[in-house]
Amino acid sequence: MSRQFLAFTFFSAAMSLAAHEAAAQSRCASRDAVVTGLAERYGESRQSMGLAANNTVVEIFASEETGTWTITMTRPGGPTCLVASGEAFQAMLEGLPNTDSPA
Repeated sequence: MSRQFLAFTFFSAAMSLAAHEAAAQSRCASRDAVVTGLAERYGESRQSMGLAANNTVVEIFASEETGTWTITMTRPGGPTCLVASGEAFQAMLEGLPNTDSPA
């Protein structure tokens, strides 16, 4: 392989990695900024939350009007990051399945 090809390949990979890292960082902000943005842009409010094993708070925001939803994670003392988002949100309250033995 030529030196120019290797240099181009390395440069392309470095630029791709830098763009990926910049995009990941742009999906994180203070919790207040994220919550306000989700409410103002999409009409989403918190629907549920939980604590992950690493003490990260996981929250689900959604709008029953627009059907949009967003999952966020907040690290202890850290920023809130957008993890996933989508459409067609439906709230469900399902009971546990019956595990009793049949009589």
